[in-house]
Amino acid sequence: MTSNSLQKSLFVKDYWHSLKLYNGYRILIALMFAVEARLLKYPFVQIKAGLSLIHWLILSYFVFSLVSAFFTWIEKPRISVLLPIQILSDIAFILLMMYSQGDSDSAIGILLIIAIASASLVSEGRLALFYAAIATIGILIGQTRLILLSADNYNYSSAVLLSLGCFATAWLAYSLAKRVRQSDALASQRGLDIENMEQVNALITKEMQDGVLVVDGQFQIKQHNTQAVTLLGLDESTSDFWHQKSLHEVSVEIALQMQRWLAEQNASSPSTNDNHIKLTVLSRELQLRILPISANKQDGAVIFIEDWSQLQTQAHQVKLAALGRLTAKIAHEIRNPLSAISHANQLLQEEDNHPVTQRMLQIIGDNVFRVDQIIKDVLELNRRDRTNQEPIDLESFISDFHMQFCSVEKIPAACFKTEVDDKTPAISFDRRHLNQVLWNLCKNGWRHSKNQKNSLVLSCELIDKSKFVALHVQDDGDGIPTKIQGQLFEPFFTTENTGTGLGLYIARELAEANGAKLQFTSDHKGTIFTLLIKK
Repeated sequence: MTSNSLQKSLFVKDYWHSLKLYNGYRILIALMFAVEARLLKYPFVQIKAGLSLIHWLILSYFVFSLVSAFFTWIEKPRISVLLPIQILSDIAFILLMMYSQGDSDSAIGILLIIAIASASLVSEGRLALFYAAIATIGILIGQTRLILLSADNYNYSSAVLLSLGCFATAWLAYSLAKRVRQSDALASQRGLDIENMEQVNALITKEMQDGVLVVDGQFQIKQHNTQAVTLLGLDESTSDFWHQKSLHEVSVEIALQMQRWLAEQNASSPSTNDNHIKLTVLSRELQLRILPISANKQDGAVIFIEDWSQLQTQAHQVKLAALGRLTAKIAHEIRNPLSAISHANQLLQEEDNHPVTQRMLQIIGDNVFRVDQIIKDVLELNRRDRTNQEPIDLESFISDFHMQFCSVEKIPAACFKTEVDDKTPAISFDRRHLNQVLWNLCKNGWRHSKNQKNSLVLSCELIDKSKFVALHVQDDGDGIPTKIQGQLFEPFFTTENTGTGLGLYIARELAEANGAKLQFTSDHKGTIFTLLIKK
């Protein structure tokens, strides 16, 4: 709705309300005349026109008041038609009452000013002056009639003063009403703007990726969004009860951080304080940004909650995506000359049988194979988003994988044990990706195991009320040193002289591409890698 249409709508509504109040006033005046005419026997009237005329005037005005009130209540017809009829009728009745008394100095003239003022409050400016002009004409005609027909010494002084009063009242009342209507329209427009702004702010806050808590000086939560409920790990069904709850009831950790923030703000200027606070809630690393609502920090604050681990992951993914595109192009460019080197090396091995030469050529061949393996891993990583998920029966898949892995890697079947329940449900995963992930994990586990019976175990279980399927790859090695556990999934990080450092990294990336998570635990008895797959 535009400002002009809103203002017009408000004016019409205000007009009807004012007219209804005026109709109540008219009925009250008509009742007063009727009561005095009946009980007081006209003590205020100098009867010159006869009792019957006064009686019928009052009765007619009372009936007119009731009819006018009915039409005003149902707001029919249009106010531009109904208002002039009522006001002109009021002016006519008051003038007739003044004629009947034969004196323009009568107190009834005050009712004429009240009628003009009421009409000016409801009508437009020109109509207000029109009503004043009609009343003035009626007053002057009545006064002229008295001067011509009466022998008393009448003059126009009282009539002129009453006429000026009508014009002055009309102009002042209209000016006041206009200013009031403009103020009401402006206030309504501002109220509508504030309401729209609140709705926009609520929508923006709801759709924000960060959690938002608005807290007052008493640590009472005034507003929050659903993302805050999610990040704090609370039940979404209870989010409606957050309003007016204490921050200590929702999150003790955040309440303590805010108390510390307030103490730091009181101790020094805001510019010297870092309002970025990190904390861990339910194994999730969060970052808090606390901003004061006003210059007085005691009035409250807005707390922004960011999933710091997710931000780090997103930044990491952006870097890796750019690196992946670059390495894929480099890999394609390297493969052609590498193929030529490999082919030439094979030809030299066939022609020269000297042991020293054969040894050198073997070294060349081994390194060519290693470089080619790195290129394959890089290209595989670049295709991580091209998943083709399908239902996989784990029992048959792991059985086939066990046979293939033992055959290719030349591992005795007794050293690699599988534990799969026939009731294990099927999972949705890219078959090629699952094979690659398990291959990398099992190859890494076998390399660090004791290479004896049951040194490598691949098992499967249901966890978290059967919501997830967990595949465990366990070895009996010496475990992963604590100092390198943080670098375990970094690309090109390896402790082996012949390793590429991409096996575990690729396994984790392919797992995440299929909506799974790769975790590990390690101690002196060995290491367990767990692939957590949602059913």
